[in-house]
Amino acid sequence: MNDRRTDWRTRASRHPSAFLLAAQLFSLVLYAVLDGNASARAVLGTFGVLILALVIWVLRRSTTIRWVTQVLAAVAFVLSLSSVLVISPTLVSWASTMEAVLYFYTAGSLISYMMEDTRVTADELFAAGATFTLLAWGFAYAFLACETWIPGSFRGVDHPAPWTFFELLYTSFNNLSSTGSGDIVAVAAPARVLVMLEQFTGIAYIAVVVSRLIGMTIILHRDKDKPSRRD
Repeated sequence: MNDRRTDWRTRASRHPSAFLLAAQLFSLVLYAVLDGNASARAVLGTFGVLILALVIWVLRRSTTIRWVTQVLAAVAFVLSLSSVLVISPTLVSWASTMEAVLYFYTAGSLISYMMEDTRVTADELFAAGATFTLLAWGFAYAFLACETWIPGSFRGVDHPAPWTFFELLYTSFNNLSSTGSGDIVAVAAPARVLVMLEQFTGIAYIAVVVSRLIGMTIILHRDKDKPSRRD
């Protein structure tokens, strides 16, 4: 039993990004299963707080400015938990704003972590996936904050407002991957700016970070093949 616990802790310490990525992907399953359920808000809100705790855990393990991390984490965590317990549009807007800032800050720290190495590790590959989801979540929270501060910022083809977080997350993934379906569009100027920033971020992330990891992976396999070719 002790060996299993040690092995679990070792994996967690080596691949913290993998746990964050798995939790975020699992939350998508929860959104799909609980969509329209009366108790969905409480369950998804609670799970969102757990994901936020994982984000803070990843941040604490990265090379970030410690006091900035602590302040952002504390404010975002308190506001997020409060928005789950108390239904208040003002509280939701502030919580969404701080969560967006924290997610972007975490994504930036993971990008810095991936860019500083010259060899690809398994955790960096997990970090690449986790960073993409962090950016999608961050912009989704930014969309939610924008919609709360400026009602009617987003408009649907056949769906009236108000929007759920899952619907804005769906829009965020479409924009970040530049595959927007167009069924939810930004109509207010701040919302359109956010959409343009996300589209630019998605293209830049793939062009700079992902392409660099792919290139380093190819070089790594090429270096491994060199001794065998000499033999």
